[in-house]
Amino acid sequence: MSAALELPIPMSLTEFLVWDAPDGARWQLIDGQPHAMAPASPVHGVLQSQLSRLLGNHLAAQGLRCQAASNPGVRIELRADMNYRIPDLAVTCTPLVPGDPMLPDPVLLVEILSPSNPAETWMNVWAYTTIPSVREILVIRTDAAGAQLLRRNPDGTWPYAPMVVEGDVILESIGFQVPLAALYAGTWLAEGLPAR
Repeated sequence: MSAALELPIPMSLTEFLVWDAPDGARWQLIDGQPHAMAPASPVHGVLQSQLSRLLGNHLAAQGLRCQAASNPGVRIELRADMNYRIPDLAVTCTPLVPGDPMLPDPVLLVEILSPSNPAETWMNVWAYTTIPSVREILVIRTDAAGAQLLRRNPDGTWPYAPMVVEGDVILESIGFQVPLAALYAGTWLAEGLPAR
């Protein structure tokens, strides 16, 4: 769950990027208001590390000039001057620019859904659909084994609802496929999932 720091005047992205934030938390800027992000649960942390490793290994093995990044700042197009969102993971195939606080042109974004803040997570997910480069958004559960995927349609639009991932997680944006169970390896949530 996140806590907002309610400001009488909305903060701009430029102000946020030089803001001396209180210690002890990561902060997002949501429509001009700073929001502290709660520390991740152990299951959240394991899922994030596991998927980061799987994505990184896949990208390296395929020889793709893409990078997986944990907790990167991304620029959404909706009210871009007042927003700085932080997904759990992202993949970009654009070279990083020295000094740029934003991950350029993400093609894949991943959110790990905490039971304590689903509304905020889904608000971020739908905001990510405004980023022109994003092709897929994966949402992974932490209260049970399961995931949902939003994939941009060929005409550039987004579906009205995400698809439920069954069996394998297939990410067309980077040619990645892995059993859902592989994401949950090392957690109690992996029990009962087919390992294949």
